[in-house]
Amino acid sequence: MSQYLYLVRHGEQQDAQHGMPDGPLSARGRRQAQLLAERLGGLPLTAAYHSPLQRAAETASIVAQRLPSISPEESSLLFDCVPTGKTPETPSAYEPFFGSVTDEEIEAGTAQMADAVAEYLAPRPGERHDVLITHNFVIAWFVREVLGAPAWKWMTIDQANCGLTIMQRKPGRPWSMLTHNDLAHLPVELRTGLPDPLPV
Repeated sequence: MSQYLYLVRHGEQQDAQHGMPDGPLSARGRRQAQLLAERLGGLPLTAAYHSPLQRAAETASIVAQRLPSISPEESSLLFDCVPTGKTPETPSAYEPFFGSVTDEEIEAGTAQMADAVAEYLAPRPGERHDVLITHNFVIAWFVREVLGAPAWKWMTIDQANCGLTIMQRKPGRPWSMLTHNDLAHLPVELRTGLPDPLPV
């Protein structure tokens, strides 16, 4: 029996461009979450987990309204974090990012993501279809982990708001990527959150 993980970045946050650390979804973010719920509607979901932050919790609540078979659970392992500090292999272009991150934040993020990988990528009995509603860096770390990429590569992996990344694990095999940042459920005007706009 296979395990599936559906990793979702929260919907667009209201006033995110003004540096708000957390807050409710924008009207566009709520619509993104509704369309995500429709996309997930035909799946035999077994569980859903979300970050404690408001933007992720609200996304999970909107999804749950359309998918009454699941009751999303809050998980501190999905909190927004910085998974690692600068490594010797980190390209110099990324050095300015770490100027605003403390050693304590990096230490906490590294520990959190080690626990998150141990929790959510561990083999589980039976067929599983679990949704994780979380943040850009968290999903990037999961993708890097499954692909076996160097630690610093999470910085090169971006997710759009309510983009869908799907991972699968068959018995006796490692995890594999089925899709990354799939936006087929979102019209072009709702594809937000990436550093650069997608070419249409």
